[in-house]
Amino acid sequence: MTTVSTVDRGDRVIARRVTVNAPADDLFAQVADPHRHGELDGSGTVKDTVKGPTTLSRGAKFSVGMKQFGVPYRITSTVTEFTDTGDTKVIEWQHPLGHKWRWEFVAVGPSSTEVTESFVYGTAKIPKMLEVTKQTAQNANGITKTLEKLAARYS
Repeated sequence: MTTVSTVDRGDRVIARRVTVNAPADDLFAQVADPHRHGELDGSGTVKDTVKGPTTLSRGAKFSVGMKQFGVPYRITSTVTEFTDTGDTKVIEWQHPLGHKWRWEFVAVGPSSTEVTESFVYGTAKIPKMLEVTKQTAQNANGITKTLEKLAARYS
């Protein structure tokens, strides 16, 4: 059984962590390719219709087809952080409304990685609306499911 734990990253940040039996480089490569986000997604909102590069970098833009509450839409994000060196790798992108999705990969062995996914909404234009509409709770659940799915894939 995979254990996903809550990580305290401060106010208006939802973060979860899991240890995955795979090298950090392999896991980072999956998230750095927006065309693979659909296979990672545990929330059921990310679709496989992606426009953008196959490998992201700082400043890169990519758009993803999404579907929530039965309504399809497209969102374009900009990569705000991209670190692919050493034992810690980070990728973060920002949506047009200001909130961010962040992934951190810390190698804890040659084939074991601590993966932390965060929804950073203190940077959103209207963070209170995300709380009132319960988007924060929905995203917390989606992050947990995504990390469980990722860990199960390599168990």
